[in-house]
Amino acid sequence: MVIILVGGQWGDEGKGKVIDYLAEKADMVIRSQGGNNAGHTVITEHGEFKFQLIPSGILYPHCRCIIGNGVVVDPIVLLKEISQLKERGIEPNNLIVSERAHMVMRYHPLFDQLEEEARGDDRLGTTWRGIGPAYADKIRRIGFRIGDLQKEGFMRKKLAFVVEQVKNPVLEKLYGKPAYDWESMLDEYLQYAKQLDPFIRDTFPIIQEALDQEKKILLEGAQATMLDLDFGTYPYVTSSNPTAGGALTGSGIPPTKVDLTIGVFKAYTSRVGYGPFPSELTNEIGDQIRERGHEFGTVTGRPRRIGWFDAAVARYAVKLNGVGVAALMRLDILDDQPMLQICAGYEFRGHRYDHPIANISHYKHCTPIYEEMAGWEEEIGKAKCWEDLPANCRDYIDRVGELIGAPIQLVGTGPRRDQFVTRGPQPFD
Repeated sequence: MVIILVGGQWGDEGKGKVIDYLAEKADMVIRSQGGNNAGHTVITEHGEFKFQLIPSGILYPHCRCIIGNGVVVDPIVLLKEISQLKERGIEPNNLIVSERAHMVMRYHPLFDQLEEEARGDDRLGTTWRGIGPAYADKIRRIGFRIGDLQKEGFMRKKLAFVVEQVKNPVLEKLYGKPAYDWESMLDEYLQYAKQLDPFIRDTFPIIQEALDQEKKILLEGAQATMLDLDFGTYPYVTSSNPTAGGALTGSGIPPTKVDLTIGVFKAYTSRVGYGPFPSELTNEIGDQIRERGHEFGTVTGRPRRIGWFDAAVARYAVKLNGVGVAALMRLDILDDQPMLQICAGYEFRGHRYDHPIANISHYKHCTPIYEEMAGWEEEIGKAKCWEDLPANCRDYIDRVGELIGAPIQLVGTGPRRDQFVTRGPQPFD
């Protein structure tokens, strides 16, 4: 059985917790795209774990965790995550890194920063982690794959060309920055090669064997639908496709093998960086939700923009990804709100839209059409089953499900691993 997990908003929906929940019964978790520009947080009885590259299923020894071909991997960050796991008594023997995954090289974060600064007021709000430049080099066919670390002669020849003929001229002539020494960079990456060698494999036969044996496979993406390079609020998007289609190309699994796509949504909406956000709250309520939800970036620490739940965005994500089941996370953050609003659609120039408008110049001037519902004003963190939730809370969940067009079968009621309320048949059961 193959399940794809996608974020249905602008990221930070709580995917890490859902992946951790599902991974308990999964045989394999595959991270399919993105890089260390996004983070997944899992809170267990052993404490809090924050992952940027390693799949969130790594905490289950029985679960094989694969960093897929669609990911861009910063070796420095990956080795740091491995080291941190070991320091906490977790040996990542179940980790595999696809030799086809591209690397974030030493120069990529610098180019990311320089390009952002050059944009001035038109900057995109990137994380300066070098993810976009790494994907750009992949498309330009001057990127380095993780498997290249195992080929010293190839690395030497190609690195000399890329650094001396492509990167240094731009650094020196355009930005007035000092050139890189490719030989010292080679020595640095050959050290990474020794440390990462036990994890690097050709993942195609491994994944195909798991498919043939009908193993339970979970595809884990980073970011979310509204940050998709093609279908998000371009250009305020990420550099890959964090949609269901991107999960397939980023792992090597054919679409005919997919059994279910799960969409993860936050009970309200948040966004990091620039770009249109019709349901944004720039008032005291937004500040309250941000503080109560500790809405600051896992990777950057930047405060997230906060808004009411946008059902038009979620509906778009459901249709685009073929979502069959939805998870509604962080519902407890709304415990103290007496009244709630749901953005059911938009009005623009006398017309109603039930999905985000592709033209962001129009989209950012849309007026949200709200439905208002009473809050529940009591804590839901101790709820163990559907009936334990307050009536107004259940009504809110049901209305969200109706508006987005997907049944909500997973509800996050707190940060801990055990703070879940489920209803209906569960994935992998």
